[in-house]
Amino acid sequence: MSVNKVILVGNLGKDPELRYTASGTAVCTFSLATSERFKDRDGQQQEKTEWHNIVAWRQLAEICGKFLVKGKQVYIEGKIQTRSYDDRDGNKRYITEIVADQMQMLGRAGDETGQPRREPRREPVMNEEVPDSSYEDVQFNPDDDIPF
Repeated sequence: MSVNKVILVGNLGKDPELRYTASGTAVCTFSLATSERFKDRDGQQQEKTEWHNIVAWRQLAEICGKFLVKGKQVYIEGKIQTRSYDDRDGNKRYITEIVADQMQMLGRAGDETGQPRREPRREPVMNEEVPDSSYEDVQFNPDDDIPF
């Protein structure tokens, strides 16, 4: 038996990007920051932030694209996936992502109105074939737009 399960609570680094494959399947990508606070050897308070690439598909993708905004605190549950792609120079690159299967908006009442932020854009994605757990047709390159 094996288990691939990830649970994250963090804040969005930027507004999510909602796209659609040629066959109409929704895919939403966004970055999520998780922070850990600790005291160093000298007793000084330190903070370490990790950035996670999140991918949501289908109905969850549309919900994320419609309601999430930069800074919003969310609970994400999903699995870790690593894939490769060729960058603009033809070099093979690897990226590790969290493929979300659950999302819950968190935060204090009044942080967000719960209203949709905007109508999602219908940007086509090149390849029509989309496996359930991966996608080669949507490029999410962390070097392109670092959220901090």
